Amino acid sequence: MPTYLTPNRHGYSVRFSPFHPDKLVCATSQYFGLAGGGTLFVLEVTPDGSLVEVSTSQWPDGLFDVVWSETDSNVAVTASGDGVLQVWNVTCPQLPTQTLREHKKEVYSVDWSQTRQEQLVLSASWDCSVKLWDPNRPMSLATFLGHSQLVYNAMWSPHVPSCFASVSGDGTMRLWNSLVPGRATMSLRAHDAEVLSCSWSKYDQNLLATGGSDGLIRGWDLRNLAMPIFEQKGCEYAVRRIQFSPHSPSVLASVAYDFTTRIWDFKVSCEAVETIKHHSEFVYGLDFNNHVQGQIADCGWDSLVHVFTPRSLAGFSKLTP
Repeated sequence: MPTYLTPNRHGYSVRFSPFHPDKLVCATSQYFGLAGGGTLFVLEVTPDGSLVEVSTSQWPDGLFDVVWSETDSNVAVTASGDGVLQVWNVTCPQLPTQTLREHKKEVYSVDWSQTRQEQLVLSASWDCSVKLWDPNRPMSLATFLGHSQLVYNAMWSPHVPSCFASVSGDGTMRLWNSLVPGRATMSLRAHDAEVLSCSWSKYDQNLLATGGSDGLIRGWDLRNLAMPIFEQKGCEYAVRRIQFSPHSPSVLASVAYDFTTRIWDFKVSCEAVETIKHHSEFVYGLDFNNHVQGQIADCGWDSLVHVFTPRSLAGFSKLTP
């Protein structure tokens, strides 16, 4: 299993390149994000199965999330504790090509639009707002207000242009139309706890999942939000990040504060089909590789980045058409 140590840096977010199956980025912070700077690592899986550093970029505050551009294979955007977004060209890693400065507090989530009709970035912040950006412009295009507590995550729909979801410490999930920033189109009490993560199904435009500090993962059908259509149980502490598989309609992965990475199949069981314990601290970052079926990357506060294929997904990929 390829593994990389980010020395004296704690991993917060990891993402595979949408263009290169062997390239990934990891956003990290010093001192558990409480003080010190941040480092963006560009990593590559070599033909012999090693995970090696290609380049690093430094920022004076902790980096909490990263996303690749969907149009330029060398561009990535990071979010930091000083409220700034950085646009990097990873071939010139010394300084960001653009900095976007409007948020008043930590930015904890950044996402690049998934539909080809638009190339826009979302940022979710502890200042209770979500902002919409054109990464080539210095000022935001819109600000979305409605959450009463910090916003942990905002994610574009991969199916419907201009549609995104946000989740917050106020326990709600909200759906928005980016063309109508005045108010959310839908609001839902998703957990009796803080909601830390959300993920859209790659196969069903009406299916969205949330992960909470109550250790639960819930699936929601946007056509009927009266109750969740599935609830996955087993995480002992907060679910930090969840993601639907790009290759299997009913499979999700999660990482949590109980040091675990878990694989779920909501059509098979409400419990995890596999629990991976290869971290010794909070696991924060998670991503599926769109190019390699079943392959996952995760990262955590133990400074380790792992790229691996869980046993359950190696077997599952053989069963799915």
